[in-house]
Amino acid sequence: MAHGILDGYETYGTPDEMFDERGELRPAYRELAAALRGWSAEGYGERQERADLALLSAGITFNVYSEEQGAERIFPFSLIPRIVSGAEWRTIDAGLRQRLTALNLFLLDLYGEQRILRERIIPAEVALGSPGYKPEMAGFRPPLGVYAHVAGCDLVRGERGGMMVLEDNLRTPSGVSYVLENRTVMLRVAPDLFPRRRVRAVDDYPNQLLATLLAARPAACTGEPRAVLLTPGVYNSAYFEHSFLSKRTGLTLVEGSDLLVDSDDTVYLRSTSGLERVDVIYRRIDDDFLDPLVYRPDSLLGVPGLMRACLAGTVTLANAPGAGVADDKVVYRWAPEIIRFYLGEEAILPNVETFAAIIPAELDHIRAHARELVLKPANASGGYGVLIGPQASEAELAATLARVEAEPRDWIAQPLVEFSSIPTFAGGGLKPRRADLRPFVLSADEPWVIPGGLTRVALREGSYVVNSSQGGGSKDTWVLGGETD
Repeated sequence: MAHGILDGYETYGTPDEMFDERGELRPAYRELAAALRGWSAEGYGERQERADLALLSAGITFNVYSEEQGAERIFPFSLIPRIVSGAEWRTIDAGLRQRLTALNLFLLDLYGEQRILRERIIPAEVALGSPGYKPEMAGFRPPLGVYAHVAGCDLVRGERGGMMVLEDNLRTPSGVSYVLENRTVMLRVAPDLFPRRRVRAVDDYPNQLLATLLAARPAACTGEPRAVLLTPGVYNSAYFEHSFLSKRTGLTLVEGSDLLVDSDDTVYLRSTSGLERVDVIYRRIDDDFLDPLVYRPDSLLGVPGLMRACLAGTVTLANAPGAGVADDKVVYRWAPEIIRFYLGEEAILPNVETFAAIIPAELDHIRAHARELVLKPANASGGYGVLIGPQASEAELAATLARVEAEPRDWIAQPLVEFSSIPTFAGGGLKPRRADLRPFVLSADEPWVIPGGLTRVALREGSYVVNSSQGGGSKDTWVLGGETD
C-alpha cells in the first residue's frame, strides 16, 4: 500500500480504479502513487485551494438546481486524476466510434427509408413515439449524412471491470470545457504528478470541433464557410462553456436575436458592417426553442425561419434537429441491435442491462423487481426523476411505479450498477467516491474521440449521483500514451 495521503485508504468493496481487491495498486496508478508519497493532507489542501482559485478566476461555474432557488458555484474539482491505460483506451475509442457510426446511420434511416422499422428491429412506437423524433425532418439528408456532430457518451465501469455505456447524449451535450480546464489546472498546480509516460493531450479538441463543423457545411456553400455558436444567453447554466468554446475555436458567439432568415431561406448574422451569411450553426439550444414558427411559439431564444433554412439546405445545424431520438433512454435499450443491424457487428462497449416498460414482459419484470432496480424517465437529464430502488421509501417506490404504469413508453429500469470508485479528498483524507466518464465524440467524415473525457464524481458518501447539476464534482482524466500501457 502506498504511503502519504493514500495511507489507510479503504475501498467500498466495489471495483476501485486505483486499488485492486487485495489493496494493491493497479499498474496504471503506480507512478501517481509514488508522486503522492511526499504529499500530506495539508499539502493537498494548499494545492486544492490554488486549483479552486484558478477555476474561480476562469469563471468555471455551474448551477446546482437541486438546491433551493438554484445556486451558482465553482465546479468542484478533485486533484486525484483518473488514469486509463493506453490499451484500455484503444477499446473505448473503437467502441465509441462504432457506436456513433451506427447511431448516425440509425438517424439517417429513421428520417429516410425506415428500414429498421420495417424489419421490426426496433418497435415503431419506440422510435416514432420519442419526444426527440421530429417528423418535419422526414426525408432530410444532412451534409455527410451526419445528424449528430457532437456526442457525449456516459460510461461506467461495472463489477467485472470493463467499461459499459450508461447513456448517450446526442442533443446538446455539455462538459467538454471542464475537460480542457481541468487539464490546465492540473498542469499549473500539480505538474509533479504527471508520469514519465506521456499523458495524451486533450487541447486539440477546439481544432477538431471547428474542423468538424466546417466539414459539415451545406452543399450550397461554395466559398469559405462561416460558422457561429448559438447560445441561449448568459443565464443558461452552461454559458461558460459556450463562451469558452467560442474563444477557443474562433466561432462567433451569437444569440437568436443576432440572426435572421431572409426570404431566400438564407441565414444572416447582423454585424456592424451589415449582414453576413452564416453556413453552419453549432447550436446549444434545445430543439423546441430553435424556431418559434415550427416549435414553441413563445420562444425568444431561437430564430424565426431557421428550420425552413435548415430543410432548404442553406445552413447546417449541428446537431441536426431530431438527433435527440437517438439519446432517448428507451431507444438506448436497442443500441446493440442498432449496431448489429447497420454494421453487422457486435457492440464493442456493451449497454447496461435495460428493461423497457413499453414491452409487457419487461414491465412485469420491473413490477416484480422494482426494489432492486433504478427507474429512469426516458427523456430527463441531470439525474432528475431517477429513483434508486434500494434507497427509496415505500411511498416513493409506489408513486414512481404508478407513473411507470401510466406512461410505460417513458420509462426504463436498470439494475443498480456498483460502478467503480476513485480516491477523492473528503473530510481531511482520501475516500472512495463513485465516478463515471463522459468522452466526447465528433462526427464528420468519420468519428473522432477526445482521448479522455469528463470524469464526474459523486462527492457525497455512498452516492451514485455524479451529475454536476446535483452537486457532483470532476477530475482530470489521463489516457496513457505508451504502446504497452
